[in-house]
Amino acid sequence: MKYQDIENRLFVENRIKFRKLLKNNSLAIFQSNDEFPKSGDQDFPFKQNADLFYLSGIDQERTILLIYPDCPNPLYQEVLFLRQTNEHIKVWEGHKYTKLMAQEASGIQNVQWLEDFDGILNSIIQYSEHIYLNINENVTSTYSIADRNIRFIEQMRTKYPLHHYERAAPLMRQLRDCKSPEEIKLIQKACDITKDAFIRVLRFTRPEVAEYEIEAEIIHEFIRQRATGHAYPPIIASGVNANILHYSSNNQACKEGDLILMDFGAEYANYNADLSRTIPVNGRFSTRQKEVYNAVLSIMKEAKKLMLPGTSVKDYNLRVGEIVTEQLIRLGLLTTDQVKQQTPAFPLYRKYFMHGISHHLGLDVHDFANRYTPFSEGNVLTCEPGIYIPEEGFGIRLENDILLTENGNIDLMATVPIEAEEIEEIMNTKA
Repeated sequence: MKYQDIENRLFVENRIKFRKLLKNNSLAIFQSNDEFPKSGDQDFPFKQNADLFYLSGIDQERTILLIYPDCPNPLYQEVLFLRQTNEHIKVWEGHKYTKLMAQEASGIQNVQWLEDFDGILNSIIQYSEHIYLNINENVTSTYSIADRNIRFIEQMRTKYPLHHYERAAPLMRQLRDCKSPEEIKLIQKACDITKDAFIRVLRFTRPEVAEYEIEAEIIHEFIRQRATGHAYPPIIASGVNANILHYSSNNQACKEGDLILMDFGAEYANYNADLSRTIPVNGRFSTRQKEVYNAVLSIMKEAKKLMLPGTSVKDYNLRVGEIVTEQLIRLGLLTTDQVKQQTPAFPLYRKYFMHGISHHLGLDVHDFANRYTPFSEGNVLTCEPGIYIPEEGFGIRLENDILLTENGNIDLMATVPIEAEEIEEIMNTKA
């Protein structure tokens, strides 16, 4: 891993919180993610299962975590199973956890090799009543691949059919929703790296630069500061490309007079940042561009005021819709009469602002949380309003990451340049 070691107290405390949610005499098992083949003899870069990392801090493939608080043998109340390294792996793949290193990283004292998992599980599972197993229950997930967790569930039900099986995901959703101080520090680190990459881009961008050159500047800064890489595929969308919400080609030249909508974030220690900014290619907004830009910025400022613990997601989105509508009328994109005649189920502002205003952020970019519960202290949410006008050849989105506290929200990207004049000043000041 490129990132610096994380104090294991974070993962020890996460397991303590998890154990408190289990039914009596329950055993829980978490699997690492699969390694996916790419082509030939190559694999895609490994990405650890977020729940396993949250509970163990172990960032390595073929890892299993077993938690059994009521195990009659105290040795097996927490067990971490690792792929055993050897001289061949050491030469060809490099770093793998030793048992001692895994103990230090996770705070788990009983670390075993993966080959001993079946024997140890069989020796204790008969004493348990409930078995908690984990799958990806993120509501935006549409994958149909039978991953490691699905395969393991099938094996367990075949081998141990009379136990009571439980879902670990609702417990993890409850835990991961609110971020601990240690998690917030890691998210802030990802945000700070993202800020530096953005400032680098401001000083680099000029007419005729290619979108992919801007992408290269971003990843340069990420890796230079020990980030793992991009939190998600970066969007570098110049001109009309900004009206494609998930634009990822990043292969066009940035033209004089156009805007560039950029949506990117660093991943650091598996925690993510998520930033959007829109800048002028030539370093100066036109009158119309600045008018729309300031409208989007005004929406963001008003939306941030609404992001408070206890606010319902429904009420938040309804109010944001009203704020967006007001700005669209001011910009001449909608009229008051049109709005009065609109169908409430299909508000007219959706023509110019099609996506959601906020999502949870953490170990996943769209982090595991309950979208139907009110905001709460410790939530980290994006705030990302936009106005997209294909007929005028540009779209504008702005996005910061916001921590909610009982005393109001804290913008984790408050120091990232966002005012139009500030962006122009940086772009026109020689380094």
